Amino acid sequence: MAKILLVDDDPMVRETIRQILIADDHVVTLAEDGRKAVEIFRKAEFDLVITDIIMPEKDGIEIITELRRTRPGVRILAISGGGRIGNTDFLRIAERLGAAGAVAKPFDPDELAEKIASCLKS
Repeated sequence: MAKILLVDDDPMVRETIRQILIADDHVVTLAEDGRKAVEIFRKAEFDLVITDIIMPEKDGIEIITELRRTRPGVRILAISGGGRIGNTDFLRIAERLGAAGAVAKPFDPDELAEKIASCLKS
């Protein structure tokens, strides 16, 4: 069981991932944007942060940069459905900035669960 902060502005995606995490007995804290995620992160310890990249308020790249500055050892999994330059580019950038892994949306629930397990072991 791990404590996981899940950040995504899409309520359906957030709920889908939350269900996957709960099925694996993880404790999940939700944030609907990057600004709230950083605020929550500063007040609690998490084993993993799962963050979308394209979001209003504060995007996933900003979140990764700020969280790594606050706690350099934090494990982060980036997820993205893409944008104007394609999700592969965003996910590569996220990994270069310190994300332990990346998953493209739409994702297979088993693939996501495997990536989460892998990030938690690293």
